Amino acid sequence: QVQLVESGGGLVQPGGSLRLSCEASRSIFSIYAMGWYRQAPGKQRELVAGITTSGRTNYADSVKGRFTISRDNTKNMVNLQMNSLKPEDTAVYFCNTWLNLPTSWGQGTQVTVSS
Repeated sequence: QVQLVESGGGLVQPGGSLRLSCEASRSIFSIYAMGWYRQAPGKQRELVAGITTSGRTNYADSVKGRFTISRDNTKNMVNLQMNSLKPEDTAVYFCNTWLNLPTSWGQGTQVTVSS
């Protein structure tokens, strides 16, 4: 059974940092590119960053230079280091496959950037 569990969200002040983690089932992690997505209230879910099995990365323009995606193949985990956070980064963050049809979505983790 495919399972995605996101963690690491929280409340942070503008300019602060958070590190999100996603633990994925080995059945998908070892095969697929993985991505972090976010959905703000009233907006569509969007791709924030993606990473292939070989480590190639892609970022949304809005987070380039601030966010870094990485994957730990030994732990079936994909991480998102978020620096210089802005209020507009406030959203629920999810992980899922990238460049393929998404699998079942997890609960996500809330990130709130506010002073």
